[in-house]
Amino acid sequence: MLPTAGFPADARHISLAMDPSPSSTVPRGRKRRRDEAPSAHEGVRRVTAEEDGDGDLRRRPPGPARLSVRPGRLQQPITLAELVELLHFAALGKAGGLKQPSWCRVHHQRKVSGINVAVVEGLTQSLFYKNYLSMEHLRTSYATRITFTPSSNNAASEIFSREVPNVDLSSVSKPEETLHKALKHHPVITAFGTQRRGLTAYVLNQPQMIKHHYPVKGLPGFEEFLCTSSDVCLTDDSPLYGLDCEMCLTEKGNELARVSLVDSDGNCVLDQLVKPQNRVLNYLTKFSGITAAMLRPITTTLRDVQTKIRTLLPDDAVLVGHSLNHDLIALKLIHQHVIDTSLLYRREFGQKFKLKVLAEAVLKRRIQTDERRGHHPTEDAAAALELAQYFIEAGPRQVVELHLEELWGCTLEEEEEEEESPKRTPSYRFADVLQTLGRSAAYFGKRANVALDLTHQRWYSSDKETLASFRKQTKQPFLSVLRFSDHLKGRCADQQPLYRNACADLRDMCAVFAGPLPAGFSRRDVRRLFRRCGTVRRVRMLESSVRIHAKVEFWMLEGATLALKVLNGLSVLGHTLKVQRPVNESTLDLDLNLEALTSDKLNANHLYVVKPGRDDAARGPDVSTKLNGRLADAGCSGLTAGGQTNGSLRTAKINGERLHPCAAESELSEESVRETFSLYGSVKSIVLPRRPGKRARHACVEFGSSEAKRAALSSSERLLKKSYQVWPSMTPPHLTSWFGVAPARNIEEEEEEGAAAEQRADSSDGSSQDQETSLMKKLDRRLRKLFTSLPDGTLSVVLFLGVSRTSCDHPGLCFLEVKNGS
Repeated sequence: MLPTAGFPADARHISLAMDPSPSSTVPRGRKRRRDEAPSAHEGVRRVTAEEDGDGDLRRRPPGPARLSVRPGRLQQPITLAELVELLHFAALGKAGGLKQPSWCRVHHQRKVSGINVAVVEGLTQSLFYKNYLSMEHLRTSYATRITFTPSSNNAASEIFSREVPNVDLSSVSKPEETLHKALKHHPVITAFGTQRRGLTAYVLNQPQMIKHHYPVKGLPGFEEFLCTSSDVCLTDDSPLYGLDCEMCLTEKGNELARVSLVDSDGNCVLDQLVKPQNRVLNYLTKFSGITAAMLRPITTTLRDVQTKIRTLLPDDAVLVGHSLNHDLIALKLIHQHVIDTSLLYRREFGQKFKLKVLAEAVLKRRIQTDERRGHHPTEDAAAALELAQYFIEAGPRQVVELHLEELWGCTLEEEEEEEESPKRTPSYRFADVLQTLGRSAAYFGKRANVALDLTHQRWYSSDKETLASFRKQTKQPFLSVLRFSDHLKGRCADQQPLYRNACADLRDMCAVFAGPLPAGFSRRDVRRLFRRCGTVRRVRMLESSVRIHAKVEFWMLEGATLALKVLNGLSVLGHTLKVQRPVNESTLDLDLNLEALTSDKLNANHLYVVKPGRDDAARGPDVSTKLNGRLADAGCSGLTAGGQTNGSLRTAKINGERLHPCAAESELSEESVRETFSLYGSVKSIVLPRRPGKRARHACVEFGSSEAKRAALSSSERLLKKSYQVWPSMTPPHLTSWFGVAPARNIEEEEEEGAAAEQRADSSDGSSQDQETSLMKKLDRRLRKLFTSLPDGTLSVVLFLGVSRTSCDHPGLCFLEVKNGS
């Protein structure tokens, strides 16, 4: 099981605004700061605490939608009502009269394209962390993870039925109100809605590309195709490029003979004839305009053209063409960002307009005329590009209304006025509000009492069928809720033993054994020694007939790990101290767990910081130890039995410099931490966990980037001179809320359970454990397939409901992420 850590829920946090330009350089000639960072990081500017009313930056560069939770708020569990509040804002935003949720911010809310909630019944936070290494998708794909207060309510129904408070429907466009009946089922309106959106709304996703026979990496038949560098996230400002190719018929089929590429301004950047690789059977001159005389002197090969196109296209380029899949196949090129004008201007039953027809009707331009022999690819590429630009700028509704008769052969008749019916009180339930705005909501899962129209419910007997049905949707609903449950039958019947084992394993993984200790060494002495590495939760003395040892439990994983690295081999009053981990079932996979935790998304930019206080330094034992990998005399005085100091002070020598630990500022404060660590990059937040009446023993620093974190770690020796010890964060920030939701326990009970845990035999059924692990892996794979099928911009929520009982509750877990990129 994964080690977890708890701390009192009243932990203090300080949030700092990020410098929007953390990498900008300091101008020459300025006076350098004293104790500045290493020269490799001199260019990092100091962070400024500029916040607006809701904690966001006044100037934030545009980007995709994303979420952020204040570190202090991660230490408190959320309720179902708070989760639904977030869904309301993500869907409606400030335009609907809603305010940002107090516990979570949605940045660039207008770019949220949909909401998907996967509700998993009967799963708890304990069960997730017990199988942490098996849940690869959940632990690597979601940057926000927070404890969930279990609820006995029907979560799926609550999401659909909870009313949206203070919603202002008049401020949000309602396309269905004035839309003519004949347009409601128009193929373009059905596919794209009525609202005008940015170009990213019309880029084909991978399932659409597969459906329309585009070359896709990894699919059979495209192994020899060359991929462009198009793996970056798109924005509505990404450049458009029009593409068109002409082919000849050879012994191997159609092969490329000419390619044209135009930029977003319509300028031709490439118009190249290409020598087919095989013998030409038919030049298809009537359509391609290619003749034998034109190709005879040409030496340019397909590989040459591929290289040119890859050079010309920016990383975030979007290719536009009419039935562009044929052109990319001819080019043997894979490009994942495409807009197909034959799919924008849709016809009924999958039929497509010819490019010539669209150009004449929409652009009022004649192309591919009879006077000209064959098509001109530059002209066709420019026409496709302009058609896409017009569609994006005008919006689907205006395109349909302006060209309804000439393209689709329809006219709008005046609707007969219906007899005025009594006004109904408008419904402000979430699902009803979305439907009023022309956005669909749907439920997938077992038959349930869901507050949703039956036509928008899909009932299935198994999770496999539920997932398959959702993935087959040609157009996914704006709000979708999937309910998973059948793979957990009987797995969570009794959560109390699972929770007890989780707590016992937690103590083992946050604990170390230390000894032998000098005669008369007290529990208080051990606590003073080990809290140099972090906050100590409990010390238990272990006395044999010959020597004294101690078991030291930390609140945080980092404290135990740092103690193992720093204090092992320490000389304490002539006794060489050995520090080691407990060896039992719970620690067998500890190294794998710690490695996975260190690379966890939740800890990517976080750093664990500890600094001994005055009482630790003034009364600490006379030691010689390794601090951050350097040998130093770190103690200020010797400690005799009973904790009396011997009055002698010693200084350390590190890298040739004298260090007096007692002279260093001892208090760990927000100001000192900010001043020290902002030298390495922008500091986003600082958390100082503390108990009532106690000072903070360690800090969790969140940087604005992983580069800043690495810079601080690489400067550990310099930080040691200021008495700071640092270590990469391992403990997920939300785990401090676990014990706040769990049943209260007194010290005596925990002592008894701790002693029993050390002696417990492995009585679990091995086959039962294997089955549980297999089921959790299967769940993780299904959730990965679900996440992969979501369009970019979708807010993905995975909700482990936890277990609510009359005797006690066992917390669940909520995963949150806005999907951006493949």
